[in-house]
Amino acid sequence: MSIGRINRTKGIALAAITSTAVAAGVILIQGAADADPTPSLADAKKQVAALQHQAEVAGESANGLRGQIDASKARVKALQAGIAKQQAQVDGVKRQIGSLAVAGYQTSGISTTAQLLLSTNPDQFLNQASTAQAFAGQQNSALRRYQLAQGKLTDLQASEQTELGALQAVQSKQSGFVNQLNANLDTAQKVLDKLSAADRKRIQEENAKAAENARKQRPTRDGSRTSNDKSLPNIPASGRAAIAINAALAQLGDPYVWGAAGPSSFDCSGLTMYAWGKAGVSLSHSAAAQAGEGRPVSKSELMPGDLVFFYSPISHVGIYLGNGRIVHAPRPGKSVEIAPLDENPYNSAVRPG
Repeated sequence: MSIGRINRTKGIALAAITSTAVAAGVILIQGAADADPTPSLADAKKQVAALQHQAEVAGESANGLRGQIDASKARVKALQAGIAKQQAQVDGVKRQIGSLAVAGYQTSGISTTAQLLLSTNPDQFLNQASTAQAFAGQQNSALRRYQLAQGKLTDLQASEQTELGALQAVQSKQSGFVNQLNANLDTAQKVLDKLSAADRKRIQEENAKAAENARKQRPTRDGSRTSNDKSLPNIPASGRAAIAINAALAQLGDPYVWGAAGPSSFDCSGLTMYAWGKAGVSLSHSAAAQAGEGRPVSKSELMPGDLVFFYSPISHVGIYLGNGRIVHAPRPGKSVEIAPLDENPYNSAVRPG
């Protein structure tokens, strides 16, 4: 499940110029990749873009299981703490039973009647016998406490095993999505490997230039804009939204890496989580989960700072900047960038905080 495999070098090699073709099916793309040993540069870009998008879909599906995994781990931890506490209680009762058993053994040599007949002081013996009955009652009480404590311990241990099984199942499911992600990236790399060295170099140069242009749009340390992009003259945001926007814009040019949430690489939900986290708002590391972590707003009501979601089911998220633009981490092989709101199929939006 390591994200090291999806590294910066691979991201540059896999980058594509346009994301308009990402709706194509992976199976069809893979078939085309196998059938055409020498795809044109334009076709290769389309195939790679589609495969990279499918990799992002798988990555966000894996991200969507993070909450379940974290919650299950928390339950396992709580059960293990309860088991340790209950085991200590069981051990304490066992020690008490052991002490009572030794004491009882020391007075159990002959019958009570025989002891009375042989006693030189019958009155004293009868008082001792009364004490012995009380002692036997203590033994019975301790045994009952032990049975109850041991039963609770057994129940806790059974619950732990059930929770561990559920945790392993969801972790296995997440691993399956990560395998899909890597399979798509591997297929994309095979498509690129069929291109000439000159075409591969051209793609690398184009995307290196795109990343550099994005970095030039970063705000300065005081939050002022250095970009000449006239569509973003002054983003009308204040408060937490302004903090989140500036945090996201400060990452322009950073590479997309699945599972990353900063400080120098991000996936789509990792970027939005990071940016709004700087504003003091906690979000899940999942586009689908973030869609339920704010007040829903219509497309016509969008304001800078709103989270906007794409595709159905949701598999991508960005931050609205105004003027029909968003800042987002597009997909594997690309870098954090400013892009048109309608570049990808719009789904919905929420206002965090």
